[in-house]
Amino acid sequence: MQINQNWLKQLPIKNIISCQSVRGGDINLAYKIVTPQQQYFMKVQPKHSAKYFDHEKRGLKEIAQAGVNILTPIHSGQIEGDAYLLLNWLDADVGSQRDLGYEVAKLHMKHNDQFGFGDKYETKILKKDNQWNSSWADFYLNQRVMPEVNYAKKVGRWNDFREHHFQNMMENFLDCYSKNQVLPSLCHGDLWFGNVMFANGKPYLIDPDAVYADREFDLAMTTVFGGFNQDFYQAYSEICPFNPGIEKRLPWYRFYYLCMHLDLFGESYGDEVDAILAQF
Repeated sequence: MQINQNWLKQLPIKNIISCQSVRGGDINLAYKIVTPQQQYFMKVQPKHSAKYFDHEKRGLKEIAQAGVNILTPIHSGQIEGDAYLLLNWLDADVGSQRDLGYEVAKLHMKHNDQFGFGDKYETKILKKDNQWNSSWADFYLNQRVMPEVNYAKKVGRWNDFREHHFQNMMENFLDCYSKNQVLPSLCHGDLWFGNVMFANGKPYLIDPDAVYADREFDLAMTTVFGGFNQDFYQAYSEICPFNPGIEKRLPWYRFYYLCMHLDLFGESYGDEVDAILAQF
């Protein structure tokens, strides 16, 4: 998709000096827009309605209410059939992972009485059901994991080994949460280090997929692709101590993220999925 001058003129901002393509993840097109008064970060999802970014906007606002540093939604809508979201621009610099640990702990201290986020929305390949659920085990199994597994089966990325060990893993999961209660905590939902940035000497959480969930769901993602150091975990645990046995529980949450990558990108992630399943 090419952003042309006629498209830009329809944005609710004036006197645009430049619009430059920037990195913005695998899902959306991303641009830096400069005006004499302000710089913006813009996401565009071609051939989608303005509602496409509703979930992200709600998540940003919910996370901001927890007092966590986040990008601010400024405008959103649809132009020529393309959904867009305008946010404030931040110039990246460096910061402290201890501060990042405190920031994530602050996020997880915001609670709800149910799991989910009260909405449904589309990802690149799946429809995600975030309707409220009082049961964490039911929410995670049926509203998070099974849609991924069913998609993997649909596109031929599932086999007998995966099915057998997946069933074993879910038996362990269900047994664990039949005996242990989980407090619904506000989670980023996609907390890998690419969704962290430092600006003005402070940590910011970007690109959230917000959900009230087990906080270990977020913590598992910090361990999948690396980047978070011991300072982060030490600072986090000062505010939110880790529950005993966490290392035994993180694999079934790592599975969610790696199975999503299996669905999106294919068997290049198959070995990592199998390595988790082989533990069960």
